[in-house]
Amino acid sequence: MAEAEGAQLVTAALIVIGDEVLSGRTKDRNIGHIAERLTDVGIDLREVRIVADVEDEIVAAVNALRNRFTYVFTTGGIGPTHDDITADSIARAFGVPIDVDPRARAMLLEYIPEEKLNEARLRMARIPQGATLVANSVSKAPGFRIGNVIVMAGVPRIMQAMLEIVLPDLEKGRPMLSETVLANTGEGDIAAGLAALARKYPEATLGSYPFRDEDNRFKTHLVARSRDRHLLDQVHEELQLLVAPFN
Repeated sequence: MAEAEGAQLVTAALIVIGDEVLSGRTKDRNIGHIAERLTDVGIDLREVRIVADVEDEIVAAVNALRNRFTYVFTTGGIGPTHDDITADSIARAFGVPIDVDPRARAMLLEYIPEEKLNEARLRMARIPQGATLVANSVSKAPGFRIGNVIVMAGVPRIMQAMLEIVLPDLEKGRPMLSETVLANTGEGDIAAGLAALARKYPEATLGSYPFRDEDNRFKTHLVARSRDRHLLDQVHEELQLLVAPFN
């Protein structure tokens, strides 16, 4: 449901679960996508944690973050192998039992013949008591939502499908707006002016992002962000004045 102008901020945290991410074997491709989609709908992603496949650490992270943010998303650890312990960890964090859920089992049977639904694959149907399922249009094994915690797969294509299913049902804030201005110089030349604007407009977020162009010349993108269109237009105008001597 859309949030009315002036309503409270809607925030989120993300827990990326998996030894393979921490070891570098798997390069995370989910954080940026989740951040972008949440920003699109007015949910501020405020914190990301990467946690090993250790139940105590997952439980601690979930309990710490679910009490601080509107929503907590998790990715990874809901597959069929011994180290896929996310569902058990979430159940422990909420203090509820976990078992094979008939709804989840039925979903698996849409993709896996019953004679191949072995004990390992049935792990993907174990859901904490009281959770609602998050459908998986790619490979059927569902995620789930319990309280304000939304548990999704780590495989990017599956995670993205799950995220699109849950987003319409989440509380939303005013979308964050942004404007970008190019400065044909390095950020050191405009840092003082940018800092002055940041002090003048504390309600906006200002950032500078240096790069080199194809001719190896230093340039900088200045980005202003705000939920207030009028304020953003003011800041944008002053940023253009700031960079004018260099452009």
